[in-house]
Amino acid sequence: MAEAADQPLGSHLNVDATRTWVGTVSMVTYYVIHAACLLALYTGVSAVDVGLCLGTYYLRLLGITAGYHRYFAHKAYKTSRAFQFALAFLGCSAIQKGPLWWAAAHRRHHRYADQPGDVHSPREGFYWSHEGWIFDGRWDVTDVERIRDFAQYPELVWLNHWHAVPPLLLVGICYAIGGLSGVVWGVAISTTLLWHTTYTINSLAHRWGTRRYDTSDDSRNNWLLAILTLGEGWHNNHHRYMASARQGFFWWEIDVTYYVLRALERLRLVSDLREPPPELLKGG
Repeated sequence: MAEAADQPLGSHLNVDATRTWVGTVSMVTYYVIHAACLLALYTGVSAVDVGLCLGTYYLRLLGITAGYHRYFAHKAYKTSRAFQFALAFLGCSAIQKGPLWWAAAHRRHHRYADQPGDVHSPREGFYWSHEGWIFDGRWDVTDVERIRDFAQYPELVWLNHWHAVPPLLLVGICYAIGGLSGVVWGVAISTTLLWHTTYTINSLAHRWGTRRYDTSDDSRNNWLLAILTLGEGWHNNHHRYMASARQGFFWWEIDVTYYVLRALERLRLVSDLREPPPELLKGG
């Protein structure tokens, strides 16, 4: 990772100090949100709470799958600068750091998939690939060299640095709708579920499932993970052709994120959705 990776974000700290500070804040936030789920025993649950939990879960999951992953990491479609920022803002609200950090780390994963240098290969153990890597100081700062194409936009650089703003706004909205209980269900529980669901693609989708394509990594297709993650579970397909906006390559492979992108295309919010070349669809 580039040693000066965080400099374009306006950091005046040296890299080691930045890693220490960022890592500490990330770890504390992570476990506080997990612990906050227990407040549901005090607040109880209402229909509004359930609606907030499901709504913030699925909307923010799309921010990760359609935004952070298929757009920022792989440029699988095109969109306007304004909608690009909207996708980044929505992705930030999932509390998985900023769009430049996330996409750069994911590009590194594909560069070294299941080899030395991979950010979160399960060959290093389930816990490591699922969440342990997040707390490794090597990955605290943004690897700007891998994301120069999007680091040219000042608004994305700002959001990447101030990625806590969308989650704080979400807290305010949930509190306004449902009070403390709304925050517990719409932020704490929803976020914890969202984290561990998306993390399964790093851990389980490289260990559990079927392999249609003989890729150089351990990626698997898993229909259950695909349902839970709105299409990301077709992971062997994805490693076969990462630039595709469609990860469920065949009609029977449910890919909700792709369906949403097609709907957004009809609304003219996105365009030029990339598809896998026909010759790559064959097994082997």
